[in-house]
Amino acid sequence: MRETVCQFIRKDRQAAAGCIILGVWILLAVLVPLFWPFSYSEQNAQIQNQSMSLVHWFGTDKFGRDLFARVWFGAGISLLIGMTSALLNGVIGILYGAVSGYLGRGTDLVMMRIADVVCSIPSMLYVILLTLVMGAGVKSMILGLCVAGWADMARITRGEIIRLKGTDFACAARMEGISPVRILFRHLLPNAAGPVLVNLIFLIPQGIFTEAFLSFLGVGIPAPAASLGTIIQEARSQMLLYPYQMVCPLLVLCVMMLALNMIGTALEKKVKA
Repeated sequence: MRETVCQFIRKDRQAAAGCIILGVWILLAVLVPLFWPFSYSEQNAQIQNQSMSLVHWFGTDKFGRDLFARVWFGAGISLLIGMTSALLNGVIGILYGAVSGYLGRGTDLVMMRIADVVCSIPSMLYVILLTLVMGAGVKSMILGLCVAGWADMARITRGEIIRLKGTDFACAARMEGISPVRILFRHLLPNAAGPVLVNLIFLIPQGIFTEAFLSFLGVGIPAPAASLGTIIQEARSQMLLYPYQMVCPLLVLCVMMLALNMIGTALEKKVKA
């Protein structure tokens, strides 16, 4: 499977470009906070609101903090929230949808109605409520994104399992006396990997955007830590006088979202082909 994915990335320019951009962004998010001479939280009143220069590549903010360090630290937080929430939602949704689709009948009906009830409340409201109860932070943000974020993955997995369990190879496996668990995890789920993987990739930018939007509204990562949404929100008051303070994190966020969507779109075309 890994070789197939690698071959696909090498052949598809869109997927290759998205992977290269995302890889560079992840490296910068990891290396800049470790090796950059300025800290993301260090304040210096003598260099407030400085424009871009060879010393401060993205300039400084109203507290004299280096924006290059803050933006890439924030990018790391945003990627952590997006990838972790996508992974958790993927695992929960795949297991839930697979069991529901394979058992069918009354069990499927009850499980899908539970998913509908969970989805009836907007996911952003879950995040806001958990943030108020648990306090603002990465954990509460991820948990809030995972309360209802698995439902779409469950529906997609359920549909694929229902389609595949009626195929000849699944019927032959049941006739041979293979256990339902083995049929589900060794035969059906691997054949449903295409649509599931595409949806899993799209869950990452969805989580990043939700976190950035809530942080922009002020319900996000507390100081002194910051995500890209927090940095953009802090720069809003300085937008007219110092537009670079908002433009730099916005560009980093937009390119990161673009790279993830390029990968997801390329995989979706591959699956449909």
